Amino acid sequence: MLAAPSSPADKRRRFRERLASGDLLVLPGAFNPLSAMLIERMGFDGVYVSGAVLSADLGLPDIGLTTLTEVAGRSGQIARVTQLPSLVDADTGFGEPMNVARSVQILEDAGVAGLHLEDQVNPKRCGHLDGKQVVDEDTAVKRIRAAAQARRDPDFLIMARTDVRGTADLPATLDRVKALVDAGADAVFPEALTSLSEFEAVRKAIDVPMLANMTEFGRSDLFTHQQLRDVGVNLVIHPVSLLRLAMGAAERGLATLKEQGTLEPHVPEMQTRARLYDLLDYAGTAAFDEGVFTFDLANNRG
Repeated sequence: MLAAPSSPADKRRRFRERLASGDLLVLPGAFNPLSAMLIERMGFDGVYVSGAVLSADLGLPDIGLTTLTEVAGRSGQIARVTQLPSLVDADTGFGEPMNVARSVQILEDAGVAGLHLEDQVNPKRCGHLDGKQVVDEDTAVKRIRAAAQARRDPDFLIMARTDVRGTADLPATLDRVKALVDAGADAVFPEALTSLSEFEAVRKAIDVPMLANMTEFGRSDLFTHQQLRDVGVNLVIHPVSLLRLAMGAAERGLATLKEQGTLEPHVPEMQTRARLYDLLDYAGTAAFDEGVFTFDLANNRG
């Protein structure tokens, strides 16, 4: 009621245990705290906080315009309401290595279970856009070293994302992920791989967990969870999927409202008031302190 009962440390510890189990963990992207609660209710393994989604939610393109304050604020709101671990997109760490260190500690304080840092130049670009540039290996390694040294909770996950595959060949990607693991990365996120065989090659090159990004309309095909499991992927994110579904439904609904003057045709598709109240635990809130505030759900139209 009001917040998840588990502490951030407990969520991080459980996240590490699940990663060590060898299971494929599925983390849909939440666009707000309510969607994170639904992700938990539907039985997923964790919640992903996407930089692209946060940018879009603010009406901005995903080109490195969001601030650490904005990312930490939304990440903390999402982490607070769910028992699941939250993994957050920290872009390039919002600056040089010292800024990366501060970003790690602020996001640690926000209650997330881990973050990923990428090796693009500042300002960064969406991983599936053309025109990306990556930093040299030394700069990328310094970011990860700074992040690993800055964390205070040893269970806080430092994941290294590399965008080298968008600018060079697979052998260059393999060289980069090995260097990032040697620098202290607990897991790797090779962005924009083009085939299952490339995922398998990265998996064989490292001894830490690997994440696959299954974003629609991107450079990678939308492989099934079983296909990813078969080549050794440990985590899969669906970063923008819920936002795209919601915005698609909103666009269709607004078109109907404009044309017909009513949303009656879409009512069967909507989340009912009863289901929303159940997700938000109105009943638990009412029982918490009836002497302060009470309300009656008996006449709620389901």
